[in-house]
Amino acid sequence: PVWQELLEGASRRGLRSHLLSLLLLADLAYTYRGEIRDHFLASSFEPTQRVNQIRGEIELSATGDRVFLASQPTIGGRDEFNKWCAGVDHTEEGHVLGCFAERRIRLFEVTDQRLTGVVETTAAHELLHAAWSRMGQEERAELAETLVAEYEARAATDTEFKQRMSVYESLSRSAFANELHSVFGTEVRDLSPALEQHYAKWFEDRSVIVDWYDGYHGVFVELTAEAERLSGELEALRSDIEDRSATYDVAVQQFNADAAEFRERNERYEFSGNKQLFDTLRGELLARQEGLDAVRQEIQADTDRFNALREELVKLNDVSVELNDVLDSTFTPPSSPVEQA
Repeated sequence: PVWQELLEGASRRGLRSHLLSLLLLADLAYTYRGEIRDHFLASSFEPTQRVNQIRGEIELSATGDRVFLASQPTIGGRDEFNKWCAGVDHTEEGHVLGCFAERRIRLFEVTDQRLTGVVETTAAHELLHAAWSRMGQEERAELAETLVAEYEARAATDTEFKQRMSVYESLSRSAFANELHSVFGTEVRDLSPALEQHYAKWFEDRSVIVDWYDGYHGVFVELTAEAERLSGELEALRSDIEDRSATYDVAVQQFNADAAEFRERNERYEFSGNKQLFDTLRGELLARQEGLDAVRQEIQADTDRFNALREELVKLNDVSVELNDVLDSTFTPPSSPVEQA
């Protein structure tokens, strides 16, 4: 860090007086008080194996690593996490997976392999909140202008991202910029050169973070796309089955009426002197019956297919609910029933 280099340089050169030395040290300590504080906090913090794993996976810069460790990151299950973040207002978010409270990063552990990348992305997200808290008022104000300008330009064409940020619409401009700072840095791949340069202070390769995000977010995107495809196919198939069934019902009614009339004519011996007419009418009725039976079988096959597709959609919905429960840090799974003795 710069403050260490200056102190070491001053020590090597020697100072003219003890007073000058004290003044210089005091000035350096004040100027770099945040970095010095982070240095000692990071040095004294003993990260767990899981925290060290995340540090490596999100490829932090030296500055990012120092701030991350100085924020004393901890990872826990629902009970621990809810205690850690109990005083944080998360009403604007769908899933609470992390918080930066009392200058500490708290993370909710997600072990489901289908959602690999959630904890890594959240760790980077909260690190950027920690970084934001360390900025001066002028720096934050200037960065907020850049962030909001980037957002407005993107939101004009990217409705999905605009919807993503709508959960923060009730926040003040400064708080909104704070959230933008974390979301842009962890979820958006292509940013302006100014922002890319800014995020390079914290990450060696920010694209790694976005890859983690795309990985688990893609699971929900694919589920949604498949559910929409099945819903569309089901709706089209349902409409087709209903139309064909209505036509089939009318045809069956007409066939039954014509068959009844044929039987009545035959019972009146109308065909006794004209076997050819009898055979012709009987053959036409049999052909119509076969045709109607074929239509019925086709409708039944499509009905079976409709039911199978509907079952697929139900299963997709079950998976979506299950994954959302995994990400819900406030969700309490139902306890197993107590066995009777």
